[in-house]
Amino acid sequence: MYARSTTITARPEFIDAGIAEVRDQVMPAIQGMEGCIGLSLLVDRQSGRCIATSAWQSEEAMRATDEQLRPIRERVAEIMDGSPQVEEWEIAVLHRDHRSADGACVRATWTRVDPAEVDRAIDVYKMTTLPAMEALEGFCSASLFVDRSSGRGVSSVTFDSMEAMRRNREPAAALRETASREAGAEALDIGEFELALAHLRVAEMI
Repeated sequence: MYARSTTITARPEFIDAGIAEVRDQVMPAIQGMEGCIGLSLLVDRQSGRCIATSAWQSEEAMRATDEQLRPIRERVAEIMDGSPQVEEWEIAVLHRDHRSADGACVRATWTRVDPAEVDRAIDVYKMTTLPAMEALEGFCSASLFVDRSSGRGVSSVTFDSMEAMRRNREPAAALRETASREAGAEALDIGEFELALAHLRVAEMI
């Protein structure tokens, strides 16, 4: 399975209007497209960074919708007063302990490895990192997306509440350091987000 993420750095005062547009207009439109298996939206109200991610049954289904989605992306970006940055990923891992509820939040970590080491990094994530993350307070679910050509990846970990995510920052940082060392990965960026919309129907993948 595959995913397309669109990142918009919005003006904070326009974020709620953007969420409403994605919920009321974008989500119904995209869920009617062949091969779509859901949509999520992450929001950081302080920085304005918003990330909408659509999931697809195949790379072909994802690519086939690009032209249809371009004006939709531009419309959301216009509402949020930002510019869209689009990335495409392979969904390498997805695990749910339980489904998220209102108030859930996400910590995302962007990394890079040697492209020749992507499979090894995925194995480290599955066998070492994921079991350790499940022990963090408030753990709900986790996913790993990869771009094999560049070696880039993004791990997104959902927690039940912002309070739980804040309290587990220190053990999560120690876990990232260990995982990066074992996988030979470089951490590029870390963000904490409100899970504004969660309608991904991706099956368990571990």
